[in-house]
Amino acid sequence: MPGPWQIYMLGFGEVLPNPDNRVLLSETAFDRFGIPQARFDVQWGENEARMGADIAQQGVAMLGAMGATDIVSEEVLGAPGRAIHEMGGACMGENPAQSVVNRWNQLHVAPNVFVTDGAAMSSGSCVNPTLTLMAMTARAADRAADMVRNDAI
Repeated sequence: MPGPWQIYMLGFGEVLPNPDNRVLLSETAFDRFGIPQARFDVQWGENEARMGADIAQQGVAMLGAMGATDIVSEEVLGAPGRAIHEMGGACMGENPAQSVVNRWNQLHVAPNVFVTDGAAMSSGSCVNPTLTLMAMTARAADRAADMVRNDAI
């Protein structure tokens, strides 16, 4: 006879870009060198709440269809960034008032600084963006090398 087995199912969904979500420098928290620490001002939106509810409902339906019993469901969204790597802390764009880096991943305010991690991407969907990040890094490195060769940095 089968034992008292359990299955835990967890779903992830894409977080849509939200211009109200921000990463800021703290005015009160500093590291041991006196450098301000990052402060996250991030909230889930209506899309994420609806998606979370749908993920929970679909999970219950899938488990029920396979014959599971005593199904317990939670529709509580975890803290942003708790389980997946959110992106967009330094979004890419041509307008410095609305973005942090340009198309070459250079900071608008300091063109000798390149940001080539997920911060430059507004969203990664729910897939692994590693190859895209590697391509962006290679392109930014090529741009930086070209700038050094041409004395532009």
